[in-house]
This record gives sequence, C-alpha cells and structure tokens, in this order.
Amino acid sequence: AESKRFIAKAVAHLPEVRKAKEEGEIVIGHGSTNVCVAEEILGECPQAEKFLSGQIIHGILCVTQAEEKPPIIVIRKGKPVPPELTMEETLKKFDAESVFIKGANAVDPEGNVGMFVAHSSAGTIGYSYGLLCARGCQLIVPVGLEKLIPSVAQASKRCGQGTFYYSQGLRIGMIPIMNAKVITEVQAFRILFDLEAVHVGGGGVNGSEGSVVLVAEGIKKNLDQAITLIETIKGEPPLRPKKSLCMNCVVTTPSILATPEKQLANQHIKHCMYRGKREEELPPFLQQRASKE
Repeated sequence: AESKRFIAKAVAHLPEVRKAKEEGEIVIGHGSTNVCVAEEILGECPQAEKFLSGQIIHGILCVTQAEEKPPIIVIRKGKPVPPELTMEETLKKFDAESVFIKGANAVDPEGNVGMFVAHSSAGTIGYSYGLLCARGCQLIVPVGLEKLIPSVAQASKRCGQGTFYYSQGLRIGMIPIMNAKVITEVQAFRILFDLEAVHVGGGGVNGSEGSVVLVAEGIKKNLDQAITLIETIKGEPPLRPKKSLCMNCVVTTPSILATPEKQLANQHIKHCMYRGKREEELPPFLQQRASKE
C-alpha cells in the first residue's frame, strides 16, 4: 500500500499528466494503484474500495461484483466527467497529449508490463490499446516492483483463458505491452526527488508481504526530502475490497455497451472453478460475504 501511494504521487507529478489535467484529457482505469493515482490527481477516488475490476484476493484470481463497480474515471480540462457508453466514444477526442493510466500485473527488468485479462474481449486495455498506439497517446502504467517477473514476453506466451487445465480462480490471458511509460518505485524516486534507486530485495511477513527494499542515492537535500515524504506514507492503509459473489459472478468490462449477462452470453469457457457456488459451498478461505447477500 505504501508503494502504491508513493508511485501515485510520482504519476501525478509528471509534466504530461499535469498538462493533460489542465488542458486535455485523462482516463484512469480500475485498479488498486489507480485508486491512489485518482486521489493524487483529483483529491479523491469515488467508491475507492470498489474501484477495481480484476483482483488477486484471498489467494485466487478474481473480480469485483459487476453491478457494484463504478465507472472508469475521465477527466477533461480538470473536471471529472462521465465516460461514454463505449471506449471508442470515450476516447473519441484523445490525441498525442492525452493520457491513459492503466495498472499492470507484471513488470520485467526491460520495462515491459503485462496485464491480466479475464474478459473474453480483453476488457479495458483490449478496447483501448490499439487506438492509443494508433494516435500516439500517452499510456502510463504505475506498477509496483512486488510484481517484478523475469520476462513479460515469456509469461504472456503461457497465459490464455482457454489453455489452462487448472486455475485457482479466474482463467486469464495476458496482454504484453512494450511501449508504455512505466512508473515503479525506482522511477518515482527519480521523478519526485532526482534520486537514483536500486531494487535490492523484497517480501515480508505479518502485513509486510509484497514489500520491496530499495537503496536510493543522491545529494543530502534530496534524500532528506524523500525521507520526509516516505515517513508520511508509512502505515498507508491497504484497500479492503470484496471479491465477487461466486453464485452470480460475471466478468464484465466498462468498455462496451452491453449488460453483464449479454457480455457473458458468448463465453463458452467456464471462466472460474468456483462460479455458481453458494458461499457455504466455497472453501473456508473464500467465504467472505453472508449468504443472504
């Protein structure tokens, strides 16, 4: 959670983001890091605990409840506006100075990122990526080094909703992206404080799982400024989202004009081993909502 906040502050500080906020357009996709990004850019993220789509929760690949999910955030000349009914319409006026912010599930040492996709049409990134590339729009991907993997290229070759024999939770594909501006903790140190950081370790216990350890180098004044900021975000509370109810789970995307039922109608793959089960039928580690819900 602390890394997400630190990275979000760096994203909000980027010159292209500040310019797009004042003069152009920004789209912020769902995601736990993007909750912090929205808060740093706008001052708030409406329904923060529900501003996710896919999520890894209770040790499985999962989604949020479709009808509870708020829309993606669209900012035009400093003001949030409702997104259009389709991604194509939402991005109609996007140009080379517009900014699209999307989180990721993997980042590799080469700066490539991978995004899990549970929707059969690849969801938000699937409906936006071609347009963003065609027009030269600015795709910014905030992602913590807890998601560091050896190779996005190799990982993406091994993912696919229809390829898995067994999957704990959702079956997913992966979109590999090589042309985004990726912001990890390393870039955040540089953007905010002109410090060079090196990732030297990670992991933890008792609430520190997912932690990363970095060494930052630079002049004392900048180091002192970084220390001051980092000390203010220590203890950043984690989000406490709920997973989708398995009984009526539907993998949806905010990118097309269709009801959740219609979106799922053409999916022939049973997308999750737990779909259709009542709460009391789930393994104990997955029982999180009362059956009456």
